Amino acid sequence: MRLDALFEDLESQFAALQDGDLYGEVAERIRAEVGKITLLDRLRGAVGTIVRVELTHAEPVQGELVRVGKDCVLLEAERFEEWLIPVEALTSVHGLGPWAEPAEGAVAAKLGLAHLLRGIARDRSPVTLFCAGPHAHPITGTIDRVGADFIEVAEHPLDAPRRRTEVYNTRLVPTQALSALRRR
Repeated sequence: MRLDALFEDLESQFAALQDGDLYGEVAERIRAEVGKITLLDRLRGAVGTIVRVELTHAEPVQGELVRVGKDCVLLEAERFEEWLIPVEALTSVHGLGPWAEPAEGAVAAKLGLAHLLRGIARDRSPVTLFCAGPHAHPITGTIDRVGADFIEVAEHPLDAPRRRTEVYNTRLVPTQALSALRRR
């Protein structure tokens, strides 16, 4: 009888060790998979939800996360505002769920900030730019050109159309200095 109890005890200890090893292996595999998830994957998992983003050189913005590009996000906020935000300008994001999504496809993965800026320039929409810098103030106007690493803005009041008589300055802004763009 004593030997039966000893064998049962040894078998239960062995089973517990096997369960512990399996648990440890599963936990390690989960950590390895989570380690492969990118910021963009997490943001894509939150498309369609209301998030609040904090930015390096602009006030926080809250709105529905509509799209995630290869290097930017698009939010729809109150008062029919669209916010185009480079991922580099994000300092934190609130309101994400637990999900992550991989890139949709080859074309969607290539669409980024420059592509969206060119679309805004083509639409001739008046915008407000928020840029990095210690003395940076919001810039209002219309994007005239989008280069490889810059945008050129014809500065004018938001409530005035882009006419030669309304433009008071043309400004070149490196895209790396862009913290956010607001369009109504």
